Amino acid sequence: MEYEQVLGYYSRSLVKREISEYCRGRWVALESPAEERRTFFRYAGRKPLKIEEIDDVEAVLRRFRLFKPRTFYATANVYNKLDSKEDLEDPNNIALSTPIWDIDNELERWKQTLEAARLIVDELERGGVVRSVYLKWSGRGCHVHVHEKAFSPELLEKHNPLDLSYSIVEYVLRRVGDRVKEIAKSSKEAERPLAIENEMDLKRVFTVPLSLHRTLNLAAVCFKPDEIDEFSLDWAEPLELRHNEGWREHEVGEADDLAKRALGEIGGYFRARVVGMVRGRVGAPKKEEKRGAGKRVKKLGRFQVMGLLQAARYYVLRGDLKKAKSFGLNRAIFYAWAKRTGGRVGRRAARARAARPLVEAGVKEVRRLEEHVGDEVAYLSEDGFFSIGDQVQRPEDYDRQIAGKIDPVIPYEQAWEAALRYVSKFPREVLLDQRGFFEKVYKPVRDKFLEVIEKEQKQARLDI
Repeated sequence: MEYEQVLGYYSRSLVKREISEYCRGRWVALESPAEERRTFFRYAGRKPLKIEEIDDVEAVLRRFRLFKPRTFYATANVYNKLDSKEDLEDPNNIALSTPIWDIDNELERWKQTLEAARLIVDELERGGVVRSVYLKWSGRGCHVHVHEKAFSPELLEKHNPLDLSYSIVEYVLRRVGDRVKEIAKSSKEAERPLAIENEMDLKRVFTVPLSLHRTLNLAAVCFKPDEIDEFSLDWAEPLELRHNEGWREHEVGEADDLAKRALGEIGGYFRARVVGMVRGRVGAPKKEEKRGAGKRVKKLGRFQVMGLLQAARYYVLRGDLKKAKSFGLNRAIFYAWAKRTGGRVGRRAARARAARPLVEAGVKEVRRLEEHVGDEVAYLSEDGFFSIGDQVQRPEDYDRQIAGKIDPVIPYEQAWEAALRYVSKFPREVLLDQRGFFEKVYKPVRDKFLEVIEKEQKQARLDI
């Protein structure tokens, strides 16, 4: 398309209305295609780029007209305000978040793309999410969306919206992963093999409904799950535009049950970040995965070392293995969060959550269960396991996030026995001192705990 045709397309009332209504409250990005490199515009002066009214569509195109912008993107997150860069950094400023599954493929295999999309739609239906689901053809692939208002206000009061959307996307990906890989087998040698990724992030942007693709002369048309069998690439032709405006349809609270299950298993975006989880990708492996990488140097992550040693510390002091696992994961998450944020992120939300029961219950005091391990205080859930906010760290979570990450490097039981021997060498007063434990027990070995394991194993053999 010539650029005058691009401008003509974006002057159409339907196109402007759909783009402006979807973008309202979202951080917008505008792309100008170029032969050498892609150019994105995400700010208007010092303020985040945004589109609030129908006339804003043509206004932002005029603002950057010298660069001939072609494609509109917007965040999955909807913000309470977008007046400064700082607004984008505050997780508490996220009002809503749209769960989006990004299916990537070659254009000629578009029917295969729809097969993968159907797996996601069917899994969502099994989870009770039906009316709030819609699909959007993204150019070479397809995005599956759950409307951001499918979460009830009550659930959004308790959890950050990005935690909910990230967890649902990851949860569904894990359940359809093997079936997607089966579909993807026929494209594994392709330049762009079929793959679905969890791209939910603080700042990630996705193509906006009815935006033009950055290089293909196709528009991002929306359609509903019951139209998958009818869909054809002709729908995305800019001059044709078979587009379903029903993407706005949703049922408040429809996604709550699925979100709760997903959050319980995944733990949310912010927890995944501090734990170091890799965002999910299912389908054909990336090229570097196919070729194989060189041998990696065996090393345990600091998060896992902290969790292991804290669990050993608790077990040496209290002798309760299940609670030791809960304590180990709890402290690992706490220290990782504190390191990343300086303890600032989420304080406002935490204060709000802490105050809410006082108002709703109409009582004067809410007693929080806690346990003192020496001079260190950790909060407990009602079932006796340790928790941070409304997330409980259970023994099975430790097995997955600590033991499960150690086991591929060295058998976990060996690491556990070595940790117990190592921790037991320190005086009890050190183990009861929060700073003393960090400085004297954890810090000296955080990057070389495999050496400690080897040393302890040799000592154990000598003792025998």
